[in-house]
Amino acid sequence: MNILCYRSPYLRRVLASNRRNNDNVLVHIKLPNISPEIFQIILKYIYGGILLLNEQDTSDILKILAAADELCLQELINYLQEYLIENKSEWIMQNFELAHRISFQSDNLSEIQQYCTNLMAKSPEKIFNSFDFISLPEKSLIKLIKRDDLQMKEIEVWEHVLKWGLSQNSTLIQDPDTWNDDDFVAMKNTLQHCLPLIRFFSLSSKEFLQKVDPYKKLLKPQLYKDLLNSYMNPDSIPDDNISLPRNIHIDGVIDSIIVNLNIVSVISRWIDKVDVNCKFSHLREFYLPYKFKLLIRGSRDGFTAKKFHTLCDNKPITVTFIKIKSAEEIIGGYNPLTCNVKDINYAMANHPRNGPSFNHDLAIGSLVENEDFSELVTNNISIYVIVKFYSEAN
Repeated sequence: MNILCYRSPYLRRVLASNRRNNDNVLVHIKLPNISPEIFQIILKYIYGGILLLNEQDTSDILKILAAADELCLQELINYLQEYLIENKSEWIMQNFELAHRISFQSDNLSEIQQYCTNLMAKSPEKIFNSFDFISLPEKSLIKLIKRDDLQMKEIEVWEHVLKWGLSQNSTLIQDPDTWNDDDFVAMKNTLQHCLPLIRFFSLSSKEFLQKVDPYKKLLKPQLYKDLLNSYMNPDSIPDDNISLPRNIHIDGVIDSIIVNLNIVSVISRWIDKVDVNCKFSHLREFYLPYKFKLLIRGSRDGFTAKKFHTLCDNKPITVTFIKIKSAEEIIGGYNPLTCNVKDINYAMANHPRNGPSFNHDLAIGSLVENEDFSELVTNNISIYVIVKFYSEAN
């Protein structure tokens, strides 16, 4: 009894309670969530401090983790979570439903919870195809849709949240046109913690009209009004607290350590003059009609004018991104194939000691063409992006 009480806070509480209420030597403890086989493994650990995981199936290791959590064996909990993450990641992916279900049975299993949430965020299509999405507990769903790096289009997030909400209200049918006011109230209550996490402003006008408008009674009136204004009123100004689109990773668009796809999307809109007057364009989902080939990267190729001219001269349609040292500012310029200028002598400053330079706006250069750039002059910077090739200095 002394060993059990010392090793397990749970058993200490139970045994202390039985000792007060019962003078018998034998104590009957019910552990309905732990099988006899798993409890024998736990007992060996409690008495001997030994747990041979290479002799256990991974599914049993998860059950041991759940038992350790119930018995408050914190040292074992920490070790098993680390072991599963480092050694059984492929198994977890293939048996995600079981791993996810056990991990969210307790707040104490935060590491394995976070690992499962990371998997869902990075590969949602694999996870959602491996088990029934509607089985997610609300806590897990909220953790998932909070994430900026959830690799799903926002309309898909919205549709999955609706599907989950419908599963929690078995009396509702899928068509919202058939719902009465009580049905909308029930659904709104079910989704009260999820709705604020949907990035409705990222949706296109078509998606909003077809997929959100039929459920407008679920939204707060002011939110619905602001959404309508964002699509219909070009002079409408967004609030500062509106979330940006999620950071979707799309391979092959751009290889950059300076800008993300959100910035590339905004600049691509400027190039194509898409929604240039819409103050909500940066909140919409990515506009990525182009791919960009890296010509030069300062941290990789060096910061000399000679290297810049070697790699970038005679390359049409280029863009430059420059990350200001010790600051969050990113500046740059766009050079289209054909420049419409008032004075051709002052459009681009092509000099052997200069890097990318836009007269009166941006110039970067050095005293000697083989030395690192030493001077950066900026005034009224405008940032643009390239169509086929781009360069960046960092």
